[in-house]
Amino acid sequence: MSEQILTLSQLGWRPYFQQQLTLDDLTEFQTGRIIEQHRSSIIVLSEKGQVSLLPPSGDDRVCVGDWVLFDENLRIQRVLDRQSLFDRKAPGSKVATQLIAANVDNVMIVCSLNNDFNLSRIERYLAIAKEAEVEPVIILTKADLCDDVDDKQDQVQKLNRMMSVYSVNALDMNDLVALHSYCKNGQTIAFLGSSGVGKSTLVNGLLGFEALKTGDIREDDSKGRHTTTHRALKLMPQGGLLMDTPGMRELQLSDCEQGVNATFSEITDLAEKCRFGDCSHISEPGCAVLKAVESGQLEERRLVSFQKLMREQAINGASVAEQRAKDKAFGKMVHGAIADARSRKKEYETSAY
Repeated sequence: MSEQILTLSQLGWRPYFQQQLTLDDLTEFQTGRIIEQHRSSIIVLSEKGQVSLLPPSGDDRVCVGDWVLFDENLRIQRVLDRQSLFDRKAPGSKVATQLIAANVDNVMIVCSLNNDFNLSRIERYLAIAKEAEVEPVIILTKADLCDDVDDKQDQVQKLNRMMSVYSVNALDMNDLVALHSYCKNGQTIAFLGSSGVGKSTLVNGLLGFEALKTGDIREDDSKGRHTTTHRALKLMPQGGLLMDTPGMRELQLSDCEQGVNATFSEITDLAEKCRFGDCSHISEPGCAVLKAVESGQLEERRLVSFQKLMREQAINGASVAEQRAKDKAFGKMVHGAIADARSRKKEYETSAY
């Protein structure tokens, strides 16, 4: 994309972003979209071409897909409000969130049909998509390596009958034609999925060339070797923008209650009929959810998955919120100490005269 000059509209510019600009912004700064993010630099594409910017200073954080204003010194002056944002609890024990992608129109949730097939993992991604209020599309890859494609696709479709679900062989261009409707001019799609599910192969197929290296499948666990090392936004032949993200082996939810409830809407609907308003659906009398499980109306696996994700997001959400509160309190303390030092210095200088 570095040699191409694109309009802001082709990059995904919308009235939502235009309304955030003032006359001074239009005259003093350039507008661009982040297409690559590295540890020491941010690659931005504007109507004047591609530039490399320094990461923003202070508490501002950016990610691929963000729209930014930058000055002639190639410094980011402002990050525009996002229309959508995907984030997660940072890997490991660190209490923080990690930004994944911004301003996405559709998120392609990729899961392979081999031994890595997992409905609960798909539900986890769906909760994140629902929280961000971005329409998910499920892509089941490696259909050529699966003997029961129709059965597994039906299992996924049952999670939400209105959801778009596709089974593909990412190496077969005919299979990818059905996905072209999501790749129109100015539209941005993002890919989420575990390492080795075939995201890089799928990306290469939609782009029409090998933009990303692919790894072989390990025979012991049917998982591919992860090959993507950084997030990037790429132009597709159909005119849309494709965002590839590194595989996420440790995807954890944080502050995602709305997304979980939306993903398991049949359970939240049943919960309204429970005898107690704070029913945990474990052993309470008059629990409509447990009654639905006993009658076969609700699959027990769905309830177990729902309860697990609700517990996880509650714990992670609380820890992140607590850390934010501590950071805010520490910042106030630092600013107070600086203000006090300046006041004392001013008093000393005044008394000296």
